[in-house]
Amino acid sequence: MRTAPLLWVIMLGLAHAAGLSFEQTVVEVQAAADTKAVVADFNFANRTDKPVTIAKYEKTCTCMEVQVSDGKLVYAPGEKGVIRATLELANLMGTVEKPVKLWLDQDPDSTPSLVLTARVHIPLLVVMDNRTLKWDLGGKPEAREIDIRIDYAKPIRILSTQCSSDIFKLDLKTLEEGKHYQLWATPTKTDAPCLGVIQIKTDCDIPRYQSQMAFVAVQRTRSAAPAAQPPAPPAASIVPQLKWLAALVLASLIVSWLGIRILLRQKRSIK
Repeated sequence: MRTAPLLWVIMLGLAHAAGLSFEQTVVEVQAAADTKAVVADFNFANRTDKPVTIAKYEKTCTCMEVQVSDGKLVYAPGEKGVIRATLELANLMGTVEKPVKLWLDQDPDSTPSLVLTARVHIPLLVVMDNRTLKWDLGGKPEAREIDIRIDYAKPIRILSTQCSSDIFKLDLKTLEEGKHYQLWATPTKTDAPCLGVIQIKTDCDIPRYQSQMAFVAVQRTRSAAPAAQPPAPPAASIVPQLKWLAALVLASLIVSWLGIRILLRQKRSIK
């Protein structure tokens, strides 16, 4: 229960240690289904008693543009600014995270002072319970399905489905037109590894939802680690050696006993 607060404290500590204090190092943005671009603003202030210089900043995706307040890079004590990340959504869906790396003066090139993250939530209008179907290599080539539900005010109809591999046969079943479908896939054989991409075309009025993808694969299963073997019993050849050793010891005892008897008799005869 204490992990989240601890992480938050660490994040704040890192932001202050960098010389600039950020209100948030992770900015959450809720996008509408038809939004083409979103903006994430990272507000900061220089809380130190010395000027702080932003040496450089770096985006991590070509779909993103990053700007610092009017291009200003040097901030006096108490001065505030904004780093703005603009993200083009294109065909992105679901939750997407895009980092921005920030270097201040004196930072090594390999280690930024801070990593800011724009976390964008884009609605999923075509919801699949599973986007990847798998079969074991050499297993039974049975049919498996992907359940597809439409989470949108308007109906979205599936126009076509196509697989990049002819090993897999597809069968689309309509449970409720524009609302609920099942896509069944069946491999014709499973004797060799195979990967296929399923393209699903829809009539959605928003371009990013007009093409959906799912995957099918025949793959090798990971073999279980071999069970530990019990220690091997003593080799059979040891038993005869032990018997021979016991006989040798017994013979030595008998010889010693006979020697003692002979010495005692000799002493009696001398007397």
